[in-house]
Amino acid sequence: MTISQKTKPEKIAFKARPIQKNSISDDIVQQIMRQISSGNLKAGQRLPSERDLCKQFNAGRSSLREALRCLSIMGVLTSRVGEGTSVAKDGGKFLETVMEWRFITEKYDIRNLMELRIALEGLTAACCAERAADADIEGLERLLARMEELLDDPRRFGLFDLNFHLGIARASNNQVLFDLVSLIRGQLARALSAVLVLPDARPRSIEEHAAILTAIKKRNPEAARKAMQRHLEAAIKRYNGAQTNVE
Repeated sequence: MTISQKTKPEKIAFKARPIQKNSISDDIVQQIMRQISSGNLKAGQRLPSERDLCKQFNAGRSSLREALRCLSIMGVLTSRVGEGTSVAKDGGKFLETVMEWRFITEKYDIRNLMELRIALEGLTAACCAERAADADIEGLERLLARMEELLDDPRRFGLFDLNFHLGIARASNNQVLFDLVSLIRGQLARALSAVLVLPDARPRSIEEHAAILTAIKKRNPEAARKAMQRHLEAAIKRYNGAQTNVE
C-alpha cells in the first residue's frame, strides 16, 4: 500500500480558547482532555497543525509540544511524521486515562461521591449475586474473615474493606462498573480511612458487609442491592458524624 492509499485521520473543527500565562502546558492538556471526554474530539480525528493550535491557544510552540508529548505518553494522542497528531484510534486504551484525569483535575464533593457509590455499588452487588462464580464468592468470604481478624488495625482493615468492594465489582462481570467503582474509591480513600477510626465503625462495617455477602451467596440480586445501599448510607452517616466532630 502506498502512502497516498493510506486512510488519513479525519480533520475536525478544533475548539479552543486563549489560555492564561500560568501553567500553559497543563492548561492545554486539560482543554484537550475535556474535549475528548465531552465527545467533541473522537478517536482517530486529527488535531489542527501546531501553528493553528498555537494561535488558538495563544501559546508558544514549546508549551504546546510539551502538552502534546504528555498526552502522547499517556496514550491519548498519536503523533506520526507527515500525518500530524490525532486522537488515539483505540478508544478503549485511553478511556480510563480520560476518566482518571477528570477525577484528578476536578474537585468533587465527598458527599456527592459517596452518594454516587450507593447507585453504582448497589448495581455491582446485584450483578454479583446473579453472575459471580463460586470462586468469586469464596474470595469474598476470605476477605471478610480477614476484616474480622483486623478489627484492631484500622489501616489494614481499610485495605481489605477496599478489596471486598472491588471484589464485588469485579465479580459483577461489568468492566465499566468495575472501572467506575475503582476511580471513585480512589477519590474517597482519605475520607473512608477517617471514618474507619471512629468508635464502633469497624464492627458495624463487618455486620453490614456480612449482610451483603449473605444476599450474594443466596443469589438474591435485590437483597444484595438493598444490603449494599444500607451499608453505604450508614457509611455516609458515619462520615457526616466525623465531619461534625472535626468542626
